Amino acid sequence: MTTALITGATAGIGAAFARRLAADGHDVVLVARDLKRLREQATELHDRHGVEAEVLAADLSGEEGIAAVEARLSDPRRPVDLLVNNAGFGNRGRFLEVSMADELKMLTVHCEAVLRLTSAASAAMRERGRGGVVNVASVAAFLPRGTYGASKAWVVQFTQGAARDLAGSGVRLMALCPGFVRTEFHERAGMGTDNIPGWMWLDADKLVAAALADLARGRTLSIPDPRYKALMGVVKLAPRGLLGGVSSKAGRKYGPE
Repeated sequence: MTTALITGATAGIGAAFARRLAADGHDVVLVARDLKRLREQATELHDRHGVEAEVLAADLSGEEGIAAVEARLSDPRRPVDLLVNNAGFGNRGRFLEVSMADELKMLTVHCEAVLRLTSAASAAMRERGRGGVVNVASVAAFLPRGTYGASKAWVVQFTQGAARDLAGSGVRLMALCPGFVRTEFHERAGMGTDNIPGWMWLDADKLVAAALADLARGRTLSIPDPRYKALMGVVKLAPRGLLGGVSSKAGRKYGPE
């Protein structure tokens, strides 16, 4: 029996990872801020799938929360075989319209927490010669879209660089770049979604299945849908100035998770 630790586990992509991994027989460590929701989720997964479901309430925008999850990942008595760094959020507004406190909070969750948790997990996994890390980024990583896109671009570059450095160690690292997924992400950020075309929405459970398949194949980057793979191919060919204009107009009202 292996154990997976998922941050941002109570909703959206994180909850989909928890459901799939528990259904596959993995014990899970569920990390989020809301202890009540964590306990309800843990009970449901345990009752439905017969796995152990541990809860860890932690706010990854602060030192105490990050340190608590680091400690859990580093515990040699309770090894974690798969880490899913999924916690994240978006801020509505253009540059200088979002408070500096909120910008720094985003960087802490998207960058510092991902760096520290990936490091803690990878060090323990390398000693055992096996393990995996999925860092949830976004297709926004490939677009000029303010602090959100920049932080997700960092996640992609960091993950692929670390994967190269750990090649041959038995530890797999992969950046997952989804597009629009129906979760609580946009509602929490106060972003409207009425004008997002229907074809751009992805199903969280299907996304997770594709991501885990890509991880098993040893890929370091996963864009888990043919539509977005094609779209990102177009993005690579489009002028950066054009992309900047489109992203500036659309990305402030809504943005991909």
